[in-house]
Amino acid sequence: MLKNIVNLFLILCCILFFISIYKYYFSIQNITNITNNRTNIETNLKDKSVNLPILKNDTNDVIEFNSGFNEEINETKPRNFWNLLKIK
Repeated sequence: MLKNIVNLFLILCCILFFISIYKYYFSIQNITNITNNRTNIETNLKDKSVNLPILKNDTNDVIEFNSGFNEEINETKPRNFWNLLKIK
């Protein structure tokens, strides 16, 4: 008996939750807010992009070429994957 009451209570809570979500998302106020945000997004982006600061380029001579990398590759042993597949 108690289990049935708890199950009924949980089902009612779930139903009330979904009804409240439905009412909120399909309310006129929410729909008008969404449409206003969608129409004003371009003006907001333009206003924010105008006020962006231009940063000084400080990336000169940041990357240095490592010539020791080629020597490291040449010193490694050859790979023998295909030798594993050969039949002796």
